[in-house]
Amino acid sequence: MALDAVRIRTCVQEIVKHDLQLNAYAQELRGSCKTMEGLNDINSRIKAETAVLKSRIEELEKIGKEQDKETDRIGLLKEAEHYHKQLLNTQTAIRKANLTCKMEIDRDQRNELLRAKEDPQVRKRKNKEDLAKTASSITENLLSLNRMMAANVERSNITNQTLVKSSGTLQETHEEFKGMAGVIHTSRNLLTKYGRREMTDKLLIFLALALFLATVIYILKKRIF
Repeated sequence: MALDAVRIRTCVQEIVKHDLQLNAYAQELRGSCKTMEGLNDINSRIKAETAVLKSRIEELEKIGKEQDKETDRIGLLKEAEHYHKQLLNTQTAIRKANLTCKMEIDRDQRNELLRAKEDPQVRKRKNKEDLAKTASSITENLLSLNRMMAANVERSNITNQTLVKSSGTLQETHEEFKGMAGVIHTSRNLLTKYGRREMTDKLLIFLALALFLATVIYILKKRIF
């Protein structure tokens, strides 16, 4: 129970902290956000903060479902439901603040365009800013292309080194096969030579045996007859 109490207190503190942070972001959208870059940056932080807050509410709900006492379980589930509804209200406020911020940014951009048409200096400054952004984008693209080419060259070098090593291995294997072919040829000649010698030995043994039998028959014939 003491462990659950610590978990519950920590979880509630985290929920309150992240809910306050979301409301601060909503206030920032309504007050100090003047550009699309700033709007996108705040919305990225809102997205991350919302994900953490949802996970804490789900954790509180899970703790409630794990309670043995019915009253504790119901109380924690109601509290989790309260924080969930509070998050939905905060998200609604954030959506409204986003819409207001976008409308203000669009209005400011329209006004700036109108001033640019009327004031050559403003138009010139705007053109310089656009050119600077374009140049920065082109530079970034060139750097990215340069990095890609360097990576391709590195991969080509590695591939060439691998091919060189493979070629050397194939050459060594070829030389080994040539040596093995010579050994096999020599062995075949020896086997052929031994085969012929075996036939000669068999023929000599047969002739010697025939001579021996003829001699025995001759001696027997002389003694008997």
